[in-house]
Amino acid sequence: MPAVTADTVQLPRLAEPALGAVDRPVRKIITAPSGFEGEGFPVRRAFSGVRLTDLDPFIHMDQMGAVDYGPGEPKGTPWHPHRGFETVTYMIDGIFQHQDSHGGGGLITDGATQWMTAGAGILHIETPPEELVVRGGLFHGVQLWVNLPAQDKFTPPRYQNLEAGQVVLAASPDGGALIRVIAGDVAGHQGPGSTHTPISVVHATVSPGATVGVPWNPGFNALVYVLGGRGTVGPAATAIEGGQLAVLGAGDLVTLAADDRQDSVTPALEVLVLGGRPIREHVEAYGPFVMNTRAELAQAVADYQAGRLGVIPANALMPHRV
Repeated sequence: MPAVTADTVQLPRLAEPALGAVDRPVRKIITAPSGFEGEGFPVRRAFSGVRLTDLDPFIHMDQMGAVDYGPGEPKGTPWHPHRGFETVTYMIDGIFQHQDSHGGGGLITDGATQWMTAGAGILHIETPPEELVVRGGLFHGVQLWVNLPAQDKFTPPRYQNLEAGQVVLAASPDGGALIRVIAGDVAGHQGPGSTHTPISVVHATVSPGATVGVPWNPGFNALVYVLGGRGTVGPAATAIEGGQLAVLGAGDLVTLAADDRQDSVTPALEVLVLGGRPIREHVEAYGPFVMNTRAELAQAVADYQAGRLGVIPANALMPHRV
């Protein structure tokens, strides 16, 4: 980790924090529990136990892996439905293959992101390709669910494939941190992801002993999830480590610092910084459906059972088993 790297000396730099910038304080730290998804691949439920009002406009996030599979061990998900939100799958290491009932699909690998707007309804599958299942290998990624406002719940499905080379890169003023902007605007660095709900998604690698202040839209909420490593977050230098989520308060700056000593598995502090403009609408969620009322959930289930959310294509991708 990570898949996308660069020499920070050659990158554009973030500006030093402006005089009077407000460093967002830590409101709470949550440790993500472990579980299993799909056909049994390991995940950490990054948002478990956090109120939706603190997450808004996000709903759910899984850290998939990191796991080094042996031959025949990689697993994915079977065909399943979604309605009412967007899924963002960011692959740090390894390969996932995607196909959906709306014609979207392809390989997501080594720093690439797939952005699927389920909207009115879609069926899709995400699974390791045959060659990865056969040989095994490293697998590590994140899937984030972004809510859609009521007016966009039934927007037509859409698929965006963002290759690793499209991610916008920047460095901290002293070059001690690499900033990858996947979506949103960070101090004029605009990520490639196009969203219905305004959000920012940043993957930062902070070298041991380094500190970075990431400018953050004061109208957005702010969450920091540690993919690996150890460090601190916020003005009080609150300790945080792999598998933990920090929910931040108001401000226009997110400060991250890496401990001087890291472990051999993750030699730097690896974090996702997430935020968006809150939608502030009532949310009702049931499995793969995220709506505004229980009646809409019941309709989503009925529409799925009646085949109105899409049809598995004739050339359907299926999980490979050895």
